[in-house]
Amino acid sequence: MSTRVLVPSGVLGLGFDSQALKRGLELRPDIICIDGGSTDSGPFYLGTGSSKYAHEIYKSEWRELMIARERGGIPLVLSSCGTCGTNSMVDWMYELTKEIAKSLKQNIKVALLYSDQSIEYVTEAFNARKLSELNPAPKLNNEQLSKFSNIVALAGAEQITEALNTGADIILAGRATDTAIIAALPLKNGDSSGGAWHGAKIAECGAFCSTVPNSGVILVDFDSTGFTVEPMALEARCTPDSVSAHMLYENVDPFILYEPGGYLDVTNATYTALSDRKVRVEGAKWVPSADYTVKLESAYVSGYQTITMVIVRDARYVKNIKVWVAKLTKFLIKKIEINTDLFLNDYSLDFHLIGINSALGELETEVIYPVEVGVQLVVTASNQKIATELSKLINPYILHFPLTDTEPLPTFAFPYSPAQIDRGAFYEFGLNHVMSLKEPMDCFQLKLHELSYD
Repeated sequence: MSTRVLVPSGVLGLGFDSQALKRGLELRPDIICIDGGSTDSGPFYLGTGSSKYAHEIYKSEWRELMIARERGGIPLVLSSCGTCGTNSMVDWMYELTKEIAKSLKQNIKVALLYSDQSIEYVTEAFNARKLSELNPAPKLNNEQLSKFSNIVALAGAEQITEALNTGADIILAGRATDTAIIAALPLKNGDSSGGAWHGAKIAECGAFCSTVPNSGVILVDFDSTGFTVEPMALEARCTPDSVSAHMLYENVDPFILYEPGGYLDVTNATYTALSDRKVRVEGAKWVPSADYTVKLESAYVSGYQTITMVIVRDARYVKNIKVWVAKLTKFLIKKIEINTDLFLNDYSLDFHLIGINSALGELETEVIYPVEVGVQLVVTASNQKIATELSKLINPYILHFPLTDTEPLPTFAFPYSPAQIDRGAFYEFGLNHVMSLKEPMDCFQLKLHELSYD
């Protein structure tokens, strides 16, 4: 048995080459698979159950893929709907799918795979010792669990297969591993399990495994001994180096990849160029685990934030900016202590020196002082009112605080007015654990809808 999978892009909303998509469709794939989300952009989207990408971008790209699906007469699968993969985002994508189907007069069957977990269910699993920590993992207790706004489990190939078994034209899945939607049909068809998971990992980000990453579209042929991968954009090429290198992407071990139900071992994989644009891969091994586990993700509100920034251009202050920030921080802590009822553990002041070390902070080793530096202060407190008021208290000092006590007050530049921007709720990830299941579908729900617009 062989399976041909068309992957339009690494994520819906990122864009893809329409001509490359057309070229891939002409090669008669068995399925179109595209990811819809990630935790790359932080916990806010999971915490709020919202999408990172604009509605109109989603609508435009999804419409094009729905047209491609109908022309090919094949299933279309989207996982991690709306960035975070919550039930609300699956429903959001379903409403968008209905709207597009109506405008195109498509009659389709849509399967919805839900990944949300209730606090009660996860708390019960935690108390029953069915949760295992990954490294690193935050300390967990029943009180902490009660604070989570959303919890999702990452579906694997087994849950996607259940959705495929419904015969749905379109599958809208909640949170899932990036590889699951690509590996599911090859595994269902009896192709090499090692090749299925390895090819899914290589194709998860579309043309990232090629020489032209932003072209998007990749075609993968799976069979009994491995897989072949080829980009659909004419200017793109897959090479043994570009393909093998993708095992390094977002993976702590370039040879081992953990998934629900086991792990992929590519230690003995071989990468052979079949042409200047196509690569053949064989030798990967799938190792089943004794227990079936799924990874959990959650987010919770850990505070509220306000941001203030000044632009410092004076050469002396730029050269001594770390000393200035240290002195200012010490002064502000004392000022807040004297003028408010707040204690040091009621808030935090985090300075980021944009242009010097804002990405790495104290880990930065290459310090080259620029002409000017942006000093960004993030105030975090237990509620927005406190964060805002502290920012206003700090305002005149971040603008005029002197480097020494005996010199005239400096004046820096606020880049906007008002000087403070309220960020609102600040979210943190609360879980880095896996949960043991007796059966793969134990914590997932599947619903089927038929849409008719004749």
